[in-house]
Amino acid sequence: MNVAAIERNAARLGRTLAGGAALGAVVKADGYGHGAAPCARAALAGGASWLFVATAREAAELRAEGVGARLVVMGALAPAELALAAGAGADVVAWRPEWIASLPPGLRVHVKLDTGMGRFGTRDPEEADRTAAAVAAREDLVLAGAMTHFATADEDPEFMALQLVRFSPWAERLRARHPGIVVHAANSAATLREASSHFDLVRCGIALYGMDPFGLDPAEQELEPALGLATWVAAVKPAAAGESAGYGRSFIAVAPTRIATLPVGYADGVRRAFSNNADVVIGGRRFPLAGTVSMDNITVDVGLDADVRIGQEALFIGGGQSAEELAERIGTINYEITCGLSARVPRVHHRDGAEL
Repeated sequence: MNVAAIERNAARLGRTLAGGAALGAVVKADGYGHGAAPCARAALAGGASWLFVATAREAAELRAEGVGARLVVMGALAPAELALAAGAGADVVAWRPEWIASLPPGLRVHVKLDTGMGRFGTRDPEEADRTAAAVAAREDLVLAGAMTHFATADEDPEFMALQLVRFSPWAERLRARHPGIVVHAANSAATLREASSHFDLVRCGIALYGMDPFGLDPAEQELEPALGLATWVAAVKPAAAGESAGYGRSFIAVAPTRIATLPVGYADGVRRAFSNNADVVIGGRRFPLAGTVSMDNITVDVGLDADVRIGQEALFIGGGQSAEELAERIGTINYEITCGLSARVPRVHHRDGAEL
C-alpha cells in the first residue's frame, strides 16, 4: 500500500473544498482494508485535519498507534464502549436526548439528523434540537457538531439535493443557537459532486484510497489507487485436454495448457464469485482464473508460450486490474473489494516503492 498515493489523494480532495472547509479522513474498517494507522498518518500529512471511524475500538487502536488529530466515532456505542471512546479522546454522535445523561464527562458530541439514510439519527428536527439542548445543558460535555449522512450522493444527485434541503436550515438554526459547532455532511461522492455540501468539514473515505466513489475509472477524478494485492506463483504444471483444476472441476482444459497455482483464496478476500471470472497479472500479462477459488489457492491458465515461473509476483489488484473492474465483474462495489481483504493478508506499506 502506497502511503504517498494517500497523501496525494488527500491533497487533491483538499483542493476541491469550498469556503475553507476542512478535510476529514474516514479510516474505519482498517482504513477500508489498507491499514488504518498508516492511512491516517498519510491523510494527515496530505492535509486532513479530522479522522473518522465507526467504533470505539477503532478509535482506541489508532490512539495506541500514536495517531493524534481530532477523532470522531460515527457508529452506535453500547454503554460499555463509552468509556473506551472517552479514553481515546474521541468525539461521539448522538440523536436521542435521553441518551445524553449516560455519557461520561468530557465528551464532545455531534448531533445527527437523519435526512434520508434511514439508519442512525433522528428524522425529527425537534428531537435533534432537544438532543443538542441536553448536551449544552451539561457543563461537562461539549456540543461539537451537527451532521447528516447522504444515501445516494454517488448515484442520485436529486435525492442528495433533497437531503440538503432538509439538513441545511436545521443545521444553520442550530449553529445560530450554538456558535462554534462544526457542520458536516459530505462523503467522497458529495465532496466531488456538490460544493454546497461541504459546509465546515467533509468526510472522505473511498476517494482517499484512490478509488472512485462513482465506480468508474479513478483517473477521471484524478485519484491514484493506493492498494495492490500481490501473491506469487507457487506451482506451474501442464494440463492436457480434458484435465481439470480446482474443486468441482469448473475448469476443464479444452486444449493442452499450463496451470499456475497461486497461494491466495477466499480466506484472504479473493471472493469465490471470481471463479473463472477474473484475471491475474503476471510479468505484465493478464491470465484468466481457471477453476473455483478455494480457501487458500487459486489456479490460473497461463497457456503454453508465456514465461511464467515459480516465484514470480502475481497481482490480483493492480497491474491494470482495478478494484472497480473486479467489483463490476461480481456485481458489487469497490469498497467491498478492499474491505474484504482479511487479516491474514500482510499489509506492506511503502512510499512510492521505498519501504517504510
